[in-house]
Amino acid sequence: MVVFKSPAELAVMREAGRIVAETLAAVAAAAAPGVLPIDLDTLAAERIAAAGAKPSFLGYQPRWAPVPYPGVVCLSVNDEIVHGIPGRRPLRDGDLLTVDCGAYIDGYHGDAAVTVEIGSVGADARRLSADTKRALAAGIAAAQVGNRIGDIAAAIAAIGRGAGYGIPAGLGGHGIGTAMHEDPPVPNTGRAGRGLPLREGLVLAIEPQFTAGGSDAHRTRRDGWTVATTDGSLAAHWEHTIAVTADGPQILTAP
Repeated sequence: MVVFKSPAELAVMREAGRIVAETLAAVAAAAAPGVLPIDLDTLAAERIAAAGAKPSFLGYQPRWAPVPYPGVVCLSVNDEIVHGIPGRRPLRDGDLLTVDCGAYIDGYHGDAAVTVEIGSVGADARRLSADTKRALAAGIAAAQVGNRIGDIAAAIAAIGRGAGYGIPAGLGGHGIGTAMHEDPPVPNTGRAGRGLPLREGLVLAIEPQFTAGGSDAHRTRRDGWTVATTDGSLAAHWEHTIAVTADGPQILTAP
């Protein structure tokens, strides 16, 4: 069921989004060669708690997951597309790190992700991240009253396919509110003019994920969570929570 949010609910979601944005900024600033992902997870936990919120991901267990998620943020490195579990392998110069953060306050969630360059990364990695971020902006721009979910998906896919990237099958965005994942799904590929009509009060997490190898295939690792490319190529992931309004899309997780 699709739930449309009132102005009062959007105000709470903006607060959740602010906390997510500030946590992402702190983690991204601390990410550097030699830093342990598990320490970045601890930093995120501290920032969320200090803001009076709670992490959306810690202990989360959807039906497909064999175990609850053990971290506060998802930290996906290089060929890991989404849901990477914070570990103890130090980050290395040239790594591409995606930080995905969710937090909730007063019962409402915010969700966003950034891809961070660790040290000096190659030109192809920089381009992959920049194009994925550009696709996020295009998807957000399409989130207008009177458009449809397919318009968001088509805008994202046009950039990804145009650049020759893979767009992992079955992954994408979602509605968000009192649950972290609500209807409707927001795919990263689709046809313009198709799907659910966008109405004022609809809140979506839009999250393009592109892979450098050009393949849409992916696999889930034995930890039951980490989704990685099958060809070992790099992945990038950018995300914002946005509200569809009469004045255009509003980013609720803006810094």
